[in-house]
Order: sequence, then structure tokens, then C-alpha cells
Amino acid sequence: MSSVNLMAREVAAKIVFYGPGLSGKTSTLRKIYETVRPAHRGEMMSIATEGDRTLFFDFLPVKVERVGDCSVRLALYTVPGQVFYNATRKLVLQGADGVVFVADSQAEAMDANRESLANLEENLFEHGIRLDRFPLVMQWNKRDLENVLPVEVLRKELNPRGVPEFETAATNGNGVLDTLKAITRLVIKDLRAKRIVPPPRSATPATGPQPAGLEAQLTRHLQNRQPPAPGQAQATAPVMAHGGGPAPALANTPVPRVTPVTMAPPRVEPLPVQAPQTGPKLLGAASALASGDMFDHARAAEAAFMSGDYATCVTACSDAIRRALAYAGEGPLAQQAFLLRVDGADLLRFQGLATQQHIRVDDAAFALYVLMQVFVRLNAVGLPNAE
Repeated sequence: MSSVNLMAREVAAKIVFYGPGLSGKTSTLRKIYETVRPAHRGEMMSIATEGDRTLFFDFLPVKVERVGDCSVRLALYTVPGQVFYNATRKLVLQGADGVVFVADSQAEAMDANRESLANLEENLFEHGIRLDRFPLVMQWNKRDLENVLPVEVLRKELNPRGVPEFETAATNGNGVLDTLKAITRLVIKDLRAKRIVPPPRSATPATGPQPAGLEAQLTRHLQNRQPPAPGQAQATAPVMAHGGGPAPALANTPVPRVTPVTMAPPRVEPLPVQAPQTGPKLLGAASALASGDMFDHARAAEAAFMSGDYATCVTACSDAIRRALAYAGEGPLAQQAFLLRVDGADLLRFQGLATQQHIRVDDAAFALYVLMQVFVRLNAVGLPNAE
């Protein structure tokens, strides 16, 4: 599922490249990686065997053009094509905002194409999504080979809905970026229809920039509490009588001089001093999200933060995050994080804190944020399983 960072005005969307084994899904992502400027791409993760079959998935975060005043970041994934990796395909497909179906144009691959497309529809349905109402683009790949089926045959067998389709050759990149642009447009259109993409900011008034958010609240608060200028209250008191002027019967009568009376400020009683609480302490945000096995680790990290021991807080968070990600299965830390859809950029930044000599309060706060993010993702997928 897409996410919106309102502070950074950034929309993150997930696109999955689906299709049978050896249809060219990984080659497509590699070509996109080679084409996109380094400043607009992230690291490409790929796990392949000797037969060049992707066992799990490829992940490539790509930053594309802005939509209104929001930037769009795409997380591109592929799934294993083999049937016996269906559980992994289903997990990677979770939370997708759009799909590119990569079909092998060779005649001998038609049965595999049909089977994979039916599997896509079945897995989406298990996530509560109907394929006919989901952003989808068909990619007729391997058009540079001989003995490929005509596009009309592929369209009749695999694209009865008439969704956007493109002829591609992933090895040389022909048509690959056109496919990516098409699915991006469909995803953004769908996010707008669901009111996920935030509306553009209102234009700044001609009178000058106005403070917004917390700054605006503080400004209004200070203006409301601004004390009156010396003599202002005394000068306005007589004038405001009888609607701002003298009474009609006294129109020709000289107004006597009124001696202003200085009012003593009201006495403010001091607040009673409360005795320190002796009952149980309230849970912090991290410990409230933690499962039973992770509760003590989360409380240790929060206690270190509250005591000002920020280095210990980061160390405790690091240990807790490793233990929590282990619920996603065996494998490298990055693989576990991607399977749980934990933000890779946040995880990399958190790992960099271990090399710093001086840990600041904002570093410890960020470590707690990443820990809570991991707990949220575990809760979303139902891990750890209740015994």
C-alpha cells in the first residue's frame, strides 16, 4: 500500500513486475537501473541462482517526476516465476499499487504465461483486490527474438481487458521505460481517485508569506496574549460608552474628566505540588507496540533514552531490531527488512549510527522511530504468531 510523507510532500508507491520464469522481469529492472540517473535511483537488490532465476525478488527504489507539488518514489519489485515459490510471490505482492505483467512472446511459453496470469489474479484476490479494477500494464517481452507470436495472438490470449500494452526487449531496453511510464501514470491516477495523493498547497497570499503549522499556532497564541499598550485601556474606556460616543441627552454638556483607576492584577494562586506517582509507569510508544518477547528490549531502549544515555538507547534498539526482523525468516538483514516492507533508507541510516562516536538525542529518537516502524510492520503481517 502506498504511503504519503506530508512533511516532505512525497508519495511512495509499490509496483511489482509479475510473470513466468525467465520472461525477463529481472532484466527489465536491470535496464531501468542502468537508464535512471544515479541521483534518482537506489541500490538494486537481486538474489539469483546459477540458472539466472530470481529466487525471491529484486528491489529498486526509483524517484520519478513530481505530481503537483509532490515527488513520487517508486519501489520496483519482481517475483520468482517458479510455481513452487508462490508463497514468496504472494508476500511480495502484498501492498502493491500496480503490476506490470511481463509475458514471454515465444510460442512455447504461452502456457506458462496463462498460468502466471491466473496465479496473479488469484493472489490479488486473496489480498482483497480484483485484477479488473487494479492498475495493470502488459509487457510483451523478447520481441527481438525470432519465432515470437504476433501481438494480436498475445492480446487475445492474455489481454482481453485491453489494458495498456508495450512491445519490449529487456536485453537492449527497447520499450522498457515506456512501460514504466505507463504503469506510473495508472498508479498515480488510481491514488488520486482514492484521495491518497494530497492536493496541491494553496497559493501564497500577495501580502507575503504566512507562517503555517506549529509556527502559525505560536504566532496566533502570542498575538492573543499581547498586553495592551500603556494608557490604551484608560483611553478607550470613556469613548466606548453608549456605543462609542456621548449619550444623546448630554450631547452639549461638557464631559467631565474621568480619573483612570488602576486595577490591581488578579492574584494567581500557585498550583498545588503533586506527590510523585508511585504506581506503574505508563508504556512508551515502542513498548506499547512490542510483542511479549520484545517487550523488555523496547522498555530498555526507552529507559536509556529517558535517562539521557543515548548511546545505550541506540545499542538497545539495534539489538531489538535484529531480533524483531528475525521473525521474517532466515537471511540477510536487508532481505528480512524488504520482506516486511520496512523503509530501506531508514534502516541504512540507522545502521550508520553505530559508526558515530557521539550519539545525540535526535539519533536516539530516530533509533526508537525505526524500532517502532519494525514493530508496526510485524503487527501488520501477524508476526510473531500467537502460540
